Amino acid sequence: MAGEVAAHAADVVAHGGVDLMQVVALLGAGVIAVPLFRRLGLGSVLGYLAAGLAIGPFGLGLVADPEAVLHAAELGVVLFLFIVGLEMEPAKLWGLRKEIFGLGILQVGLCGALLTLAGIYLLGLAPVVAFVAGMGFVLTSTAIVMQILSERGELQSPAGQKIVSVLLLEDLAIVPLLAVVAFLSPGIDTDASATQRWISVGVAAASIVAVIFAGRWVLNPVFKILAESKAREVMTAAALLVVLGAALIMEAGGLSMAMGAFMAGVLLSTSTFRHQLEADVEPFRGLLLGLFFLAVGMSLDLAVVGRNWQFIAIAVVIYMLLKGGAIYGLARVLGSSNAPALERAVLMAQGGEFAFVLFTTATAGGLLTGELNAIFTATVIISMVLTPFSTMLLKFVPKPVQSLAGVEKPDGLTGNVLMIGFGRFGQIASQPLIAKGQHSISIIDNDVEMIEVAQTFGFKIYYGDGTRLDILHAAGAATADLILVCVDKKDSATRIVELVKSEFPLAKVFARAFDRGHSLELVKAGVDYQLREVFESALEFGAETLRQLDVDMVEVGEIIEGVRERDRQRFAAQMVGGLMAGRDLLRSNAEDQARESGTVAGPSTPIIAPEDAKAASS
Repeated sequence: MAGEVAAHAADVVAHGGVDLMQVVALLGAGVIAVPLFRRLGLGSVLGYLAAGLAIGPFGLGLVADPEAVLHAAELGVVLFLFIVGLEMEPAKLWGLRKEIFGLGILQVGLCGALLTLAGIYLLGLAPVVAFVAGMGFVLTSTAIVMQILSERGELQSPAGQKIVSVLLLEDLAIVPLLAVVAFLSPGIDTDASATQRWISVGVAAASIVAVIFAGRWVLNPVFKILAESKAREVMTAAALLVVLGAALIMEAGGLSMAMGAFMAGVLLSTSTFRHQLEADVEPFRGLLLGLFFLAVGMSLDLAVVGRNWQFIAIAVVIYMLLKGGAIYGLARVLGSSNAPALERAVLMAQGGEFAFVLFTTATAGGLLTGELNAIFTATVIISMVLTPFSTMLLKFVPKPVQSLAGVEKPDGLTGNVLMIGFGRFGQIASQPLIAKGQHSISIIDNDVEMIEVAQTFGFKIYYGDGTRLDILHAAGAATADLILVCVDKKDSATRIVELVKSEFPLAKVFARAFDRGHSLELVKAGVDYQLREVFESALEFGAETLRQLDVDMVEVGEIIEGVRERDRQRFAAQMVGGLMAGRDLLRSNAEDQARESGTVAGPSTPIIAPEDAKAASS
């Protein structure tokens, strides 16, 4: 009987609607390959691509239809763009308009022209075919570049924002490119196509208006109603509905699904539900984006590569070098320094997922044969596979050396007070000492630009890295009575304290702490005094709030001193019992909220200060 049941189950798996073997293969490949590749320093993207190639029809054959997986997994890119949109408030996006429509159009136009000419004169392609191949390769892989920037934490950096701006323009560019391909297709009725194009433009505009209308006037009231239902799963379903609904509307209008999701994210970026939406979508985004990379790896047709390997190899090299060179040259002409220009060129030198859409449309219109479609698709996929490798080469590029012209290094300083770090914290901390006028103060910092600015205000700052023992000796740490560690990096501050306490035990060490966890770390390192950088200003802020609420000045002082005392007691408890100790010393608004809502606050949920939570996560 058991054997019959097992046989029946196997038959259902083999012939039913869900092929569990493929699902297990996809999940297993990602679970095994990604941690392995990340441990080897090769990145998660390359791990997914390699895993996809291994289990695909041209590897072990565990997944027979990579195209179906690819179509489903494109939702990962859609969800990724939605999350990026949540980080882009409309004002911020408006501030990037020059990068999007200026830099983006210049880059797409220049790269498209160069790759088209290369296809004609270097690869021997017909002009129309060269145009389709070149413009397809111009459309960078949003998924790969975004994933790499996200892993590095550079999505919000100035250089990262320029790359994101160009990617957004490229997502928009797929629309006119598809129209051009349709126009170039043989046997087309020009008059009919012109009418159809105007209709398509109208439908596309209507789609954009619909998404904007829903985002501005419909979604927030709906989410407010759903939040009042207290059903977490409904909020998750609503978050996915917003993303996929916006994508569907834009796709119906002939536009990019990813662009629709991005617009929905931007419109919700100022919503009070923004963080809830991001938390709900993130797990699906990560899983589907990984599935997308697996599908790209599975789509690499090794048979086509084997028959045309010479042409594909030449095309990959020519296209990547030309595209990367054009991006680098354009970046330098527009004022970027060497390092960010080179990084942008390497990151964006590959083709992307929208090329598959363009090639498929061109094949359906008779511009490309099936063989050429497979060749160009393989060219793009190989360029995507090479990108994680090429980004690793950036590690060997020499970092720009800061010019020390007009900046002095410390040499035999003898001040009885040594300040390390002269940023926004150190600048304020130095004023009482300087105002007293009875102490000799030596100041070092490793930010040349900041030193130059400080010099214009009459300060004498020496260039030096406080984490180096030779610099500390040259700065007079051996003779200083007091050493003030005011740097803004936690690791550097702790390292300096440990170094000073080890090498100059007679000096007292005061340090700026980033958060509560860092304060505990500094005390354990032997610091004589530490202060969290926002503690005093936050207390004064709270005191002024009470004063504005007409609380008596004496009572305000007593309340603030009570907060200080409880903080000292909690800190002492945390030194012994860890970061979660002393929770009972915190004052929470939970009881007030419970009274207002008519419920009773239960004691089962521990009260954790946001600062503690942040420190715990670091």
